[in-house]
Amino acid sequence: MHADSLVKTKAGALIADDDGVFTLSFLLLPEYAMVSLLSAIEPLRIANRLAGKVLFRWQCFSENGEAVLASNGMALQQSLNITMGISPRNLFVNASFNPEKYISETCIKWLRALHKQGCMIGALDTGCYLLAKAKLLEGYDMTLHWEAKPAFQERYPHLNVSSELFEIDRKRITCAGGTAATDMVLYLIEDYYQADLAILVCEQLIKSGTRSRSDNQRMGWSKRLNIHHPKILRALELMGANIENPLTASDLANALSISIRQLERLFLQHLKCSPSVYYLQIRIEHARYLLSDSGLSIAEIALASGFSSTAHFSRRYREFYGTTASQYRALIH
Repeated sequence: MHADSLVKTKAGALIADDDGVFTLSFLLLPEYAMVSLLSAIEPLRIANRLAGKVLFRWQCFSENGEAVLASNGMALQQSLNITMGISPRNLFVNASFNPEKYISETCIKWLRALHKQGCMIGALDTGCYLLAKAKLLEGYDMTLHWEAKPAFQERYPHLNVSSELFEIDRKRITCAGGTAATDMVLYLIEDYYQADLAILVCEQLIKSGTRSRSDNQRMGWSKRLNIHHPKILRALELMGANIENPLTASDLANALSISIRQLERLFLQHLKCSPSVYYLQIRIEHARYLLSDSGLSIAEIALASGFSSTAHFSRRYREFYGTTASQYRALIH
């Protein structure tokens, strides 16, 4: 591919260096997901090789300049220290497990200073927790990993959180993490250079195609459960969308234009349980995510999961998992 034919004059969220190269910087928080970082960097490396010139650079930062241990127990080379006075033009905060545990005033002050300088500030996976704490997501569309979304929304109910693979809103780029980081970078390559280059990078990665930002983060109910009956699938969608205020069997049946008996027969035939039992399972799993990823109290989690009392929630939780909610939280923290 001829390098001179690559450049497009399209403005966007990223900010180029003085020589026209885009440098993507990553602030690594402890327990970050290495898969997100490498999924973002590798397409950049491949794009440079295919273009025959440097289109992108990348660098990593940490709060103290030391190597940061990822969630897989591994660490890359030493990172740049955020106190060295370096001001990246495009920064992604990369976090994963326990993101609130690693929020510091030093990082918050640094991000706010970069914001004042006009830097593009983004996040991979749960890195948005640090951005939210620094009040840098107010009025922006954003996304994060589906597993962390319920807890994040309970913590920051006023923010505009989507279920997209990635969101690009002015000087904010957020990504669900994992391999969605590759899809985000492929989109940026196409946006700033050419679709042909993005396709070539995709082929080098042995990917059959790129996902659009609106693709689902999770497998749909049909693939997860190997069920294809439209009434069942619609019922599951309604259940998943109404956790804090659960629908009644009558509500579900009316929404599907069937009787309650028909609804129960469908669930018994395809899921081997009643609609109420499966709905309860969805709500209990939602509560489990909140227990691991949020600082909400047990009582708050019970309410957010559609239970009228903590005692009722605790009893049901123990029936499903064989341990109490408080015991599970103590174990993982």
